[in-house]
Amino acid sequence: MKLASLKGGRDGRLIVVSRDLTRGAPIARWATLQAALDSWAEAEPDLRACSRDLESDHLSYSFPFDPSACAAPLPRAYQWADGSAYVVHVELVRRARGASLPPSFWTDPLIYQGGSANFLGPCDPVAVADESWGLDFESEIAAVTGDVPMGIAAEQAGAQIRLLMLANDVSLRNLIPAELAKGFGFFQSKTWTSFSPVAVTPGELGDAWNGGAVDLPLLTHLNGELFGRPNAREGMVFDFPRLIAHAAMTRPLIAGTIIGSGTVANDDRSAGSSCIAERRAIETIDQGEPKTPFLKFGDRVRIEMLDAQGRSIFGAIDQVVEPYTPPA
Repeated sequence: MKLASLKGGRDGRLIVVSRDLTRGAPIARWATLQAALDSWAEAEPDLRACSRDLESDHLSYSFPFDPSACAAPLPRAYQWADGSAYVVHVELVRRARGASLPPSFWTDPLIYQGGSANFLGPCDPVAVADESWGLDFESEIAAVTGDVPMGIAAEQAGAQIRLLMLANDVSLRNLIPAELAKGFGFFQSKTWTSFSPVAVTPGELGDAWNGGAVDLPLLTHLNGELFGRPNAREGMVFDFPRLIAHAAMTRPLIAGTIIGSGTVANDDRSAGSSCIAERRAIETIDQGEPKTPFLKFGDRVRIEMLDAQGRSIFGAIDQVVEPYTPPA
């Protein structure tokens, strides 16, 4: 089952989307994805029935699906907590600046809590006021949870994954050092986050879903050129059940909480990278200095995942960077 939110109102308008991403249909009883997540036991059978009718072409009120008309599947969420499950990514970035990796990073997940009040849609521009802030994309997988009780074990947490989607967790790299030096974490350096046009139930991935990770390459293109295609399962030290359990250790998670994987990365450098900072780190390690510039106004980033037959699963995040003009 594939779900999307058309733009309209703060929480969008929920639709069911066909597996080939060509058709969509509303479902009257569930106006928003958050409403469906709040009552998932009731909503899921209705949504699946609509999905079956859509696939069999039994819905006279279906319409062509247009990703550019979509908000994020959840245009705003109660919580967005982004992990760093691919420890090789953390190790590379730290090594480039001469810092070692504490052993605990391999056993204890990293998570930060980001802003979740106004996510970008998959084709919305990324507006930034100043190029010198070091704009970077981060290509990720994200899981949407149901209600997760505090203290849940990782072995039970996987059952709380309702949906999966792609994410672009935008970072302002040149603002990060000063923020982290204060010892209080990210805020201004973590700006927009955008998500794929559709969110899918884990079963849509078939054998590519092992209950905790997605065994497929995540493709990132920058200005039409392939930037990276690391496999999203390889190198994922902490899978989604582990990340969810970590996030819920001291608090319950409300239905609609989004948990990010962090930048997808592999040990195999031939797979490329899912963010510019990692490529710059590799350049620094190998050549003594970074060569790849951060994003400039007019740059286009495309993030997508294809199934074994080459079909888009989530649709594509396809965004252009543009200057932002603050209000007078």
